[in-house]
Amino acid sequence: MIRDVLLLGLLLAQLPATAILLSRLLRAPGRYPPLLPKASIPEQLGTVSIVVPTLNEAERLTPCLTGLSRQSYEVREILVVDSHSTDSTPELVKAAQANDPRVRLLNDDPLPIDWVGRPWALHHGFLSSAAESHWVLGIDADTQPQPGLVASLLDTALREGYDLISLAPQFLLKYPGELLLHPALLLTLVYRFGAAGETGNRPERVMANGQCFFCRRSQLAQVNGYTVARRSFCDDVTLARAIAAQGARVVFLDGANLLKVRMYEGAAETWREWGRSLDLKDAASPSQVWGDWLLLLAVQGFPIPIVLMLLSEVISGKAVPVTLAAFSLNLLLVMIRVGLTFAIAPS
Repeated sequence: MIRDVLLLGLLLAQLPATAILLSRLLRAPGRYPPLLPKASIPEQLGTVSIVVPTLNEAERLTPCLTGLSRQSYEVREILVVDSHSTDSTPELVKAAQANDPRVRLLNDDPLPIDWVGRPWALHHGFLSSAAESHWVLGIDADTQPQPGLVASLLDTALREGYDLISLAPQFLLKYPGELLLHPALLLTLVYRFGAAGETGNRPERVMANGQCFFCRRSQLAQVNGYTVARRSFCDDVTLARAIAAQGARVVFLDGANLLKVRMYEGAAETWREWGRSLDLKDAASPSQVWGDWLLLLAVQGFPIPIVLMLLSEVISGKAVPVTLAAFSLNLLLVMIRVGLTFAIAPS
């Protein structure tokens, strides 16, 4: 009897959560299609400055710099802002500079007490970038930019009238633990904000990815660079939402064809590093954070345990109506999760 009451309570909580989830997923067919590589055109000459923040990135930086050097003449400069690395990062940048004069090595000033390191480095790069560049592209050192990335961003922004574009990349996974864990964590973002390419989110629900953050210089200047995100551990989302709140057109698109990322080594690092910013609490109100947490618990956390717990009772034919209803709803949620996992496999 007590268990039936608990199942009924769970069912009543899961039904509206499922409705919210379905309302987000049903928008996916209308999302903006994945971006494809583009060729540069003469009008784009020197319109983009790239900023790469680094701190002891010697093991991951070379593919990033190689990919950036393969971008065409729309890139005016590639500013690597190093936060006084103690490994061979500066030497790698200087070697890249010898092959591509657009590459410049900068060192940011000592970190102020009210700033987080990454936005501070990006802010320094923005202030040091050429005023003639109409766009600023923030790129992380663990990314592997593909040819045609910057031209595609520029073409899309100008054609669609976007002021800020960030991209969902293709994540490069190797080990069994991360192959299991990373998709589950990535799905939490799909459940909360919809698929990449979703253009209908309100400013406070906008998503962004600082691994590839392409913004009009004038928009960054309007919010005083990265100042609004200076204390944020999810500075990308914080900054994107601040810019969207000013009426700018901000979009988060599928860039798996243009950008590859090898973020973490193994399940332990994946869990630890995702956990630092996955709740996005620096960019959201407490009610948003708790609302997202309860939604994920209802539609992603509970379904597998509930299905396993009720399976034998349903198979034996002894299940009462509330048990059958709870089992059916949670089986549906498990099927949605499996289907979404296959859907994001290209990423």
